[in-house]
Amino acid sequence: MLRRLITAAMLVVLAGAASAQQLSLNEISRYLNTIQSAQGTFTQINGDGTISTGTISIKRPGKVRFDYDPPEQQLVLASAGSVFILDRKLGGQPETYPLNQTPLSIILARNVDLTQANMVTGHSYDGTATIVRAQDPQRPEYGSIELKFTGNPVELRQWIIRDGDGGATTVVLGALNKTNLPNRIFWIDTELQKLDR
Repeated sequence: MLRRLITAAMLVVLAGAASAQQLSLNEISRYLNTIQSAQGTFTQINGDGTISTGTISIKRPGKVRFDYDPPEQQLVLASAGSVFILDRKLGGQPETYPLNQTPLSIILARNVDLTQANMVTGHSYDGTATIVRAQDPQRPEYGSIELKFTGNPVELRQWIIRDGDGGATTVVLGALNKTNLPNRIFWIDTELQKLDR
């Protein structure tokens, strides 16, 4: 009888420890909402297996900048409701897409709330990190984003964006350092003027 009680108590403790590891959607939403202005490094694994590195700058709501390390000359900016992909080597006008047609808009929103109906399609713990798969509930055809978080303290470590055609791009983040970023670094016109010089 005593052995059963001890076993039952241990199972309750172990179950509690396991569940404490997985971050709740509310905890993750609160954390994402604390990222107002931050910068760090990233490694990008492209759909074709190639790898790129660079610096990421985030200013919420709605702004992100990916500066790729040489020899690449690409710049990806999101601001003013649009995503701009600029190839500095080719010059010319950037490819432009509405930000709300990309899964990245979920974490760049003014108020991130992953508890919204039909936004989260997966929420699990892999033994190391909490994984959340999310989509825009109004526009699921634009793809999804899979976010990986570690806890204590909560940190965003990686995301995988799957586009509507099934292609996947993985971004692994270094530490995001909070810093005051000027809005001008997210202006596409400034980057286009640099090309004209």
